Amino acid sequence: MADVKTAAAKPAASHGNAGKPKNSNNFWLNLALVVGCVVAGEIIWKFVLGAEGNFHDGASREKPANIMGTMYQGGFVVPILMATLLTLICFIIERALTIIKAKGKMDGGEFVRKVQYHLANKSIDAAIAECDKQAGSVGNVMRAGLMKYKEMTNNHELDTDQKVLSIQKEIEEATALELPMLEKNLVFLSTIASCATLLGLFGTVLGMIRSFAAMANAGAPDAAALAAGISEALINTALGIGTSFFAIVFYNFFTTIIDGITFSIDESGFTLTQSFASQYK
Repeated sequence: MADVKTAAAKPAASHGNAGKPKNSNNFWLNLALVVGCVVAGEIIWKFVLGAEGNFHDGASREKPANIMGTMYQGGFVVPILMATLLTLICFIIERALTIIKAKGKMDGGEFVRKVQYHLANKSIDAAIAECDKQAGSVGNVMRAGLMKYKEMTNNHELDTDQKVLSIQKEIEEATALELPMLEKNLVFLSTIASCATLLGLFGTVLGMIRSFAAMANAGAPDAAALAAGISEALINTALGIGTSFFAIVFYNFFTTIIDGITFSIDESGFTLTQSFASQYK
């Protein structure tokens, strides 16, 4: 992931005013999504898991008749864990759609080879057309570099090294604008992966405390009641571990795809600078 976290000092200076409202909108949108998931988790816990049909004693809700009733008795941590799971699902879908779009309509390696072919024939416009067909992050970066490439071919004031540096600078700026969009919201997945298990264990510990406290107050040990209490407490652990598992899997899946896109971007930048240096000495 080290390659993904590119510092974008220069683009931030030129696009800072346009970026701030967008970042602010993203913050409020993400906050609204999280709050919505919390509300949804509470509703599911109270009205779905807590439905009278899930209990032998109906409205008393003390004798669960199925797994949903048992989950309801897991305590107040259960709706929090459900909200965490819903948040995870929302951000997995959002990242999947974004990254699929960023991959474009053509494999990165194949795209770079086509651009190399057109540049070898000095057909810059055809190479730019390939970028439009690719329609992904690699194509966007390559297109920005090719526009500067085309400009430098008609520039007679700079020497070759200065022109190559100018192309490289344009590619770096375009890259710095593309890559943060790929990483955005991955922090939610990594945070959920770290915290979901701990939250589940927290709920389990609280459930165990309640179970043993009830036994102490009852006087005579009741093995059946203790077993029921432990099963209810472990619901929290199961939810936490399951949520954390999916968060880790999808986080690693997305970062692997981003690393592949980053490699293709680096390869495309190297292709442009080497092509120009060899053909326009």
